[in-house]
Amino acid sequence: MSALRKLFGTDGIRGVANAEPITCETVLRLGRAVAHYCTRSGTRPRIVVGRDTRGSGDMLERALTAGICSAGGEALLAGILPTPAVAYLTRTLQANAGAVVSASHNLFQDNGLKFFDANGFKLPDEAEQDIERWVLDGDVSALAAPPDALGAARSLDEASGRYLEFLKSLVPHEFNLRGVRVAFDGAHGAAYSVGPELFRQLGAQVVAIGVTPNGVNINREAGATHPQQLQELVRNEQAHVGIALDGDADRLILVDEHGEVVDGDEVLAIAACDMLARGTLKQGTVVATVMSNLGLEVALRGRGVQLVRVQVGDRYVVEEMRRHGYNLGGEQSGHLIFLDHATTGDGLLAALVVVRLMVERQQPLSVLKRAMTRFPQVLLNVAVQLRKDLDGIEPLRRTMARIRAALNDRGRVLVRYSGTEPLVRVMVEGEDGDTVRSYAEEIAAVIRSELAG
Repeated sequence: MSALRKLFGTDGIRGVANAEPITCETVLRLGRAVAHYCTRSGTRPRIVVGRDTRGSGDMLERALTAGICSAGGEALLAGILPTPAVAYLTRTLQANAGAVVSASHNLFQDNGLKFFDANGFKLPDEAEQDIERWVLDGDVSALAAPPDALGAARSLDEASGRYLEFLKSLVPHEFNLRGVRVAFDGAHGAAYSVGPELFRQLGAQVVAIGVTPNGVNINREAGATHPQQLQELVRNEQAHVGIALDGDADRLILVDEHGEVVDGDEVLAIAACDMLARGTLKQGTVVATVMSNLGLEVALRGRGVQLVRVQVGDRYVVEEMRRHGYNLGGEQSGHLIFLDHATTGDGLLAALVVVRLMVERQQPLSVLKRAMTRFPQVLLNVAVQLRKDLDGIEPLRRTMARIRAALNDRGRVLVRYSGTEPLVRVMVEGEDGDTVRSYAEEIAAVIRSELAG
C-alpha cells in the first residue's frame, strides 16, 4: 500500500466521527467519487449501503447516500447489518459496489467506511487511490450529475432475511441445534439482532449479551475484543459454546464449554483439519498473517498442510487466497475467510462452521481446539507520538537481533506499526511464557524511549 495514502488505511477509512476525514462533507465527496468510479460499468451505478450501530452512523450514512445520488447513483439502503452481509448482498444483487459505515472493533467515537467491488471483495489499492485522488485533489463537484440524471435511495427490503437464508443454506436442510445452548455476545454492534436469530432459527437455546445498542456502547467491554463477560456467561449458564463478534461482525472469537477463549488461529486449525479430511482444502494450504501463532504453523506442518503468511490485514489474506486459488485463510484476531462461501471475513459463518462440527462429531469445542497447541505469545501495544522507519532505529534493531538469536527457530519476534491507530504492536512468542514476556517488555521499553516524542 502506498505510503502517500491520506484517507485509506489497511481496512478502509477510519477516524474520529465528525472530525476529518469522517465528516459529512468528506463522506459526501466519497459517495460521489465511489459512484463515479462505478460509472465505468456503463450503467447507472447501484451501491448497497449498510452500517453498524454507532450514533454517528445515521449521519454518515445519509451523507454517503447524498453523495451517491448526487453523482447519479442508486443507493440500496440495507440499514444496520454486518459487513459480510453487505458484501454478500452486493454480489448476489449484482450491484456495482457495496459500502459499510463502520469502525469495526473501535469504540463509538470513531467511525469509518469500507467499500466492496461488484464481486463482494474489498476494493483494490488502485481503485482506492483513484477515489482518494478525486476526493482530495480533484474537483469532485465536477462529478455531480445534471438535474435530469440524479440518483435515488431506496430501502433494501428483507436485507437481514436474505443474509440469514444464505447462512442457513450452508448447513444441510435437516441440520439442527436442538439441545445446544449458545451464549452470544454481539458487542452491541451490527449483528445484535441477526446473530441470535440465526442460532434460534436453527433450534439452539440462545442466551445473549451485547444486544442492546444505544449508539455509544458498541464494543465497550463487550464482543470479540473483550470476551471476559462472555466467558463468565458460558460458565454461569453452562453453555456448550460462546460466540463473540466485533462491532461489524466480520471477526469471531469463541469460548469453549469451560469458559476458555478460542481465537482465530485455533479456529483455522479446526477448519483446516476438517477440510483436509473432507478433501476440500485446496492445494493443502492455509493463509494467515505474520501475527498468527507459531503453534498453528507447527500443527499444520505436522499434517502436511502448508501455512502461507502475509502482512497483517484480512484484505491481504484474501488477495493471497485469490491469487493462488486457496480457500481457507484468516487472522488470529478472528477474521476468518471461507472463500468457497464468502468474499470477506464473516464471524457468523465461521461460528456456524465450528458449531456444526461440534454437533456432527459430537465433540465439545475443548476437544476440537486440540488441533493445535499454542506457543506462549505476548502482544503489547505501545502508544507512540513519532513515526520513524523501525528498521532505522539502531537500539531497536540491536535489541531485536539479540532476542531473535536467543529464540532461534523456536520463537518469533514481530514489531510493526498499527494500520489504524498511533501504536506500535510488539509480538514475541516462544516456548517459555515468562521469557517471552520479558523480551516483549524489553522491546516495548526501547520503542517508548525512541518514539515517545
